[in-house]
Formats: sequence, C-alpha cells, structure tokens
Amino acid sequence: MNAPRGGEAFSHSHLPPAQGRAWTAEPVAAEPVRTPRALVVTASNRASAGVYADKGGPLLAEGLGRLGFAVDGPRVVPDGDPVEEALREGVAAGYDVILTTGGTGISPTDRTPDATARVLDYEVPGIPQAIRAEGLAKVPTAALSRGLAGVAGHTLIVNLPGSTGGVRDGLAVLERILLHAVDQIRGGDHPRPSGSAS
Repeated sequence: MNAPRGGEAFSHSHLPPAQGRAWTAEPVAAEPVRTPRALVVTASNRASAGVYADKGGPLLAEGLGRLGFAVDGPRVVPDGDPVEEALREGVAAGYDVILTTGGTGISPTDRTPDATARVLDYEVPGIPQAIRAEGLAKVPTAALSRGLAGVAGHTLIVNLPGSTGGVRDGLAVLERILLHAVDQIRGGDHPRPSGSAS
C-alpha cells in the first residue's frame, strides 16, 4: 500500500482505469519478408550467337536460388555495350543483385568491367579481390581477371569470370556475404558479434 498526499492509502483497485490495470502491448503485424531479386547476365559473343551453350549463367542462377533469391536469367548478351545496356535495365528494374559472367579477362573483346564501371555509383573492391584470391588457390590465371563489384542505385553488381571454375569460385565467396550486402544496401543495421556491449 502506498500513502499519497493527504494520508489516504489506496490500492490499484482505486486507481483510474488507465493506471489500475496491467499494460499490454498491442500486437504488431510483422513486416512481410521480402524475397531478394537477382538477375544473371552472361557476356559472350559466341554464346549469344548460339555457337555454344552458356554454362556459367545457369550455374550462377542455381547458386543464387540456393541462397533464397528469386532469379531471372541468365540473359545472354554479346560482349561490350550490350552488357552496359543489360546492367542499366536491371538497375532500373530494381534488382537487388546483378551477377555477370564472362568478359572479365584481357582479350580485345573482354569489356565487361569497362561496361560495369560506367554504370556503378561506387566500387566495392574487396569482393573481386576475394574472388581472385579464391581462384588463385587453384589456377594462376585467376590473376588475369579484371572483374569489378560495386553498387548502382540500390543494386549490387558483381563481375565473375566466364569459366565454370571461375563461377564456382565466385559463388564460394558470395554465398558468405551476399545476403548481408543486400541488407546493408537497403539500410540494414550492422550485426553485433555475440557478447559485445550494446
């Protein structure tokens, strides 16, 4: 029992209704979980002409599907300017991630990084560095990849090599960081290590 001013004691039963009952939170509807969207673009003059089947694009699409992405593509385009066009269309369509395969080397037709650079707002250099490091553990020619990664609007774009081995190396890196990267681009908070002070 508490004694307020004037000496009159009261119990909760004598409090005004708003103060005399336990407070309960109104149920709040959880925000629906949004499935991230991804586009796969294959850059290859020969694959786009039907000389051979695209193998890297389907591998990328399968890997993204395992991570929970709704995947469109692979969209197979010739090297060069068509890559830039496909990237700009993908960014305008609001994809969370666009992964390209092919055109990252040093041959005269390898122009995917150049097309990508014209679309990006800023680069994320650690991603291609990690992908090259993954490949270098297996083949020294991984050092010849010029692939870029970066953000355009709210879309993460990552260039992967055209070989199936290069695609697998890229997926090995991306499966550890891609969902977190998408969350960060959307404005998500940085997770704290367990046991850290708030």
